Amino acid sequence: MRILIVEDEEKLARQLARGLEQNGFATDTLHNGNDAIARISLYRSEYDAVILDLMLPGSSGQEVCKEVRALGVTTPILVLTARDETETKVEALNMGADDYLPKPFSFEELIARINALLRRPAQVHSTTLSVGDIELDTASHSVKKNGKEIPLTLKEHSILEYLMRHPGRVLTREDILDHVWDFQFSSFSNVVDVHVKNLRKKLNDESGRLIETVRGVGYRMVDKV
Repeated sequence: MRILIVEDEEKLARQLARGLEQNGFATDTLHNGNDAIARISLYRSEYDAVILDLMLPGSSGQEVCKEVRALGVTTPILVLTARDETETKVEALNMGADDYLPKPFSFEELIARINALLRRPAQVHSTTLSVGDIELDTASHSVKKNGKEIPLTLKEHSILEYLMRHPGRVLTREDILDHVWDFQFSSFSNVVDVHVKNLRKKLNDESGRLIETVRGVGYRMVDKV
């Protein structure tokens, strides 16, 4: 899952990115409201959620919400602000935010709220994904095959979740890089192939019967095995 953080306090932005990455999310960070509008507009399909501060240089968080919603962007938006007045909450929600979290906040609550948002876009995300004999729980980050738990790294888990959310669909290496890594990562790296190889080994799928290689393109999670 990929999160865009829009926060002008650079220290807080770094802390958020580090904490989210430790919980299996890929992150990108911006510090300006105008940049946020441009990025979300151009790359709306790349992000699963946006964490948005209200007090930003350039366009305010409220203006960012209003602009991107007017463009038809449906990506869930979680607003952060130091202000806890009811008017501020109502204004942000009316502008298109999906949830609101006043500073200071616990990181555990932030993660819980993000997971809640990810379960209720237009196509509701279940916390449990099943393909063949593989079951993945997005809340506990556990993966089981035939009921036996399989230990995965965070990146392996993120790749498997992305594939399982799109069974039968061919996902290019660029799709996977964009979704699981950040914008600074080199698209010329073979890191996707390495992680898929390790993932197959752990799932006892070295033959590619479950995670199929589409030569010259990418990978596909076979929806019926």
